[in-house]
Amino acid sequence: MPKIANSFGFSYYNLNYCHLSPYLLHYPPHDLSWRAREEDSKVTTIVSVRRNNQVVIAGDGQVSLGNTVMKGNAKKVRRLYHNKVLAGFAGGTADAFTLFERFEAKLEMHQGHLLRSAVELAKDWRTDRMLRKLEAMLVVADAEASLIITGNGDVVQPEYDLVAIGSGGNYAQAAALALLQNTELSALEIAEKSLTIAGDICVFTNQFKTIEELNY
Repeated sequence: MPKIANSFGFSYYNLNYCHLSPYLLHYPPHDLSWRAREEDSKVTTIVSVRRNNQVVIAGDGQVSLGNTVMKGNAKKVRRLYHNKVLAGFAGGTADAFTLFERFEAKLEMHQGHLLRSAVELAKDWRTDRMLRKLEAMLVVADAEASLIITGNGDVVQPEYDLVAIGSGGNYAQAAALALLQNTELSALEIAEKSLTIAGDICVFTNQFKTIEELNY
C-alpha cells in the first residue's frame, strides 16, 4: 500500500471518502474528523511511544460520570492476539470492550496483520448500525506500527510513532514529544512521565497507570 505524506506527518486512511477501500489519502486539517471525535472522549488519557525496538501503551485509571469520579483504578490498556498487540481506549468502557473483542477477532482472521485488521474494524464500525453507536477511540500497536482507530472510519498512523488521545492527550503528546527529541529516555520512561504530566493538568486523568510494553 503506497504512502502519501501530508504536512502534518499523518498516514491517513479514511473509509468515508474511498468507498470503503483502504487507500491511503491526504486530507487538509479541516478533514481530520478524528480530532473532533476525540473531543467527545473526555474521560481519560492514553499515550503510546515507540523507541529503540520497544513500543509502549500507557493509560490512567480514572472513570468519570459527568463531574464525578466513579472509579480510580480502571485498566484501559490490554494485550491482544497472543500478547503480540497492545491496545488502549478512550471513551465508554463497555463500548471499548466490545470493540476490543471485535478487533481481536479481526486480528485472528487476518493472522495478526495490524493495519488490515484496523481497516476492517473501522469499516465495520462505520457501516454497522449497532457498532456505529459505540463511543470510543482505540490506540493499537505492534512491532510494525502504531495506529488510532475511530468510529468515523478513520485509521491514522501519526508521525514519530507517538500517539495520545483522550482529554489529556494534548498534554501527554506535548510532553512525550519533548522527551523524545531532547532525552535518551526509553519508550517506557517517556510514556510514564508524559502520563504523569497529563494527570497533573487534566481533571479527567489521575495518577493510576496501566502500562504495557512490547519489545521486538
